Amino acid sequence: MSGRFPRRLPRHLTGRILGTALLLLGALVVLAPFLWMLSVSLKPADEIFTSDVHLIPNRIAWENYVTAVTTVPLGRFLLNGVIVCGGILVFQILFTVPCAYALAQRSFPGRSLLFGCVLAGLLVPFHVTAIPIFIGLAKLRLLDSYTALILPFIGSVFGIFLFRQFFARLPTALFDAARVDGLSEAAIVWRIALPLAWPAATAFAVFSVTAHWNDLFWPLVATTSPEIATPPRGILYFRDEEAGTDLGPLMAGATLVTAPLVILFLLAQRTFMRGVASGGLRG
Repeated sequence: MSGRFPRRLPRHLTGRILGTALLLLGALVVLAPFLWMLSVSLKPADEIFTSDVHLIPNRIAWENYVTAVTTVPLGRFLLNGVIVCGGILVFQILFTVPCAYALAQRSFPGRSLLFGCVLAGLLVPFHVTAIPIFIGLAKLRLLDSYTALILPFIGSVFGIFLFRQFFARLPTALFDAARVDGLSEAAIVWRIALPLAWPAATAFAVFSVTAHWNDLFWPLVATTSPEIATPPRGILYFRDEEAGTDLGPLMAGATLVTAPLVILFLLAQRTFMRGVASGGLRG
């Protein structure tokens, strides 16, 4: 009596299953802190400080969110985050798009050297220049203001690099035809180049807003007033007042601060992926 052996899966199907399993595992590792934050924000105090670890609370404590909103001016912190991130993004677009267009579509002496400086700027962390910027803002008496939170970031070497890579993929004949039609270089940048680079602009906007919404270092250095505190800085005020004893409202506040970024990414996901994919490493 001969036994029958199960057929082996095709190699490409095995690789796909393994790859999917690894992606799911990686996603679980990345999402685990956020899931735990959401879980704790919905738990009453008697379920948080227990030896048992369970993700789903036995009783949903919506009062944690009420406490988070009423204990500190969380709405003000979120509004400050919108003002700061929006201001930074607007100025970054105003400066980076023309610079990137010039590096990609205009010929002038030293263009390659200038682009090399942009690439070198990608390697310099902001913390290196934080002290000179802080001293300069202190001399100008601009600390503890929206200006101090926005001004140091109005230029972005990453933005110049990303837009330059996108503009380099566009045909030069398109811009030559616009010049023949009588458009100025400024009109070409804002009426032709930027609309064509909308996927790259969306990707850059997601990167910029995420970075500055989550930034704690510079607001902690440049500001002291709660009235202009950004969301991460505001969470510190909340933690100081709670002193770590009321963890549910603290996690509820952190959830409310994180939610806008998640919604932003979900809304811009497709355009974001197209922008990242289209900004290839073309020289």
